[in-house]
Amino acid sequence: MSLPVLTAVTGARWESDLVSALERSSLGLDVVRRCVDLPDLLATAQSGQARAVLLSADLRRLDREAVARLIAGGVAVVGVVSPGDTEGEERLHRIGIAKVVPADAPADVLAGAVAESVEIAHAHGRAPEPDFAVSNPWGAMPSLPPMQDVGVTPETGTGTGQLLAVWGPAGAPGRTTVALTLATELSTFGVPTLLADADVYGGVVAQALGLLDEAPGLAAACRSANSGSLDLAGLARHARQVLPRLRVLTGIQRADRWPELRASALEQVWDLARQLAAATVVDCGFCLEQDEEISFDTAAPRRNGATLTTIERATTVIAVGAADPIGLQRLIRGLEELREAVPGVAVRVVVNSVRKGPVGGDAEGQIRDALRRYAGVDAVVCVPYDRFSFDTAIAQGRSLAEVAPKSPARLPLRNFAADLMGITLPRQRRRKKA
Repeated sequence: MSLPVLTAVTGARWESDLVSALERSSLGLDVVRRCVDLPDLLATAQSGQARAVLLSADLRRLDREAVARLIAGGVAVVGVVSPGDTEGEERLHRIGIAKVVPADAPADVLAGAVAESVEIAHAHGRAPEPDFAVSNPWGAMPSLPPMQDVGVTPETGTGTGQLLAVWGPAGAPGRTTVALTLATELSTFGVPTLLADADVYGGVVAQALGLLDEAPGLAAACRSANSGSLDLAGLARHARQVLPRLRVLTGIQRADRWPELRASALEQVWDLARQLAAATVVDCGFCLEQDEEISFDTAAPRRNGATLTTIERATTVIAVGAADPIGLQRLIRGLEELREAVPGVAVRVVVNSVRKGPVGGDAEGQIRDALRRYAGVDAVVCVPYDRFSFDTAIAQGRSLAEVAPKSPARLPLRNFAADLMGITLPRQRRRKKA
């Protein structure tokens, strides 16, 4: 049985030789169509006529989103480059094509690459991840030196950085506040940290930090990733430095700009972010709806794809809820939706603005009991209500650690940040009574 294949290498002088070589191979490849451009390729692939495609790096308008559409349609993608074209090979890797072969390779090598990609795509349901190395402009991070002013001893920090997704249900439970506080606390520990605003319904990280940013850094990084031009140094340029060890990828301020945060592009952004920083803290949107299921065009961009992709790739998801009856009910239901959307996800729970008023009695105890009973959550980080300190931080565009270092709301989040990175904090000495 022959394997139907498409080609999209128009304009290359070696196109005819490539097609002839494929059809001469002993693996039974059949070139069913030589596509003239990207729209022709996508339309043909969507019709189900082929199981694989060979395309060149100079195919006009080829980007990461197009590759993702091909893969989602069950078509394995193999890149073909002119002999010695290392730049073209690198670009194909960056837009998500793992297998790239030179155009002058023997027929069986070309056919073998196609057959292998089809087999992997069939086994895993998607194409393999590209394998290529990049350099870190901030230098290697085999260890994280402790900050002398806080006296911490990091126990981890080697290898790939942590991706911490801060999520919460509707109703403004304090996602941005928690994300911003965790990121700043990590930076004070000496941890190279990246704070990213991926809220597709309108992020406010820039405003919370007093940044007048009309050019969202995360959207710019996604555009570069989609075109195959994003590398580690480029990601560092898009991320503004606000503290010695804290950089920020600002988000979109208008909800109608959500298509700029494509899920396929964010995958590469987060992969590079984990090499750029020891900890990447992402402020996510609230909605987990699988919106492509209600769309007539399954290839259309997904508004909630940015949130779902971030949660799927996160090492830890931090679920944030408000400490009142409505907020807790939303959190309990949201945790169920979160587990259904991303089975097996590692979740840590933070409850904001804990006070006696809305709950009564032992507020922390009742909150912990409710989450243990109705959501199966044993460990909860409770953040005391301190409206004055948070209002001051917002008004000044600064972090809680800067404006109110002794705030009761800071300590649990500081301890939580240390716990997430495996950092041992010194025990606080109890003051002797006079």
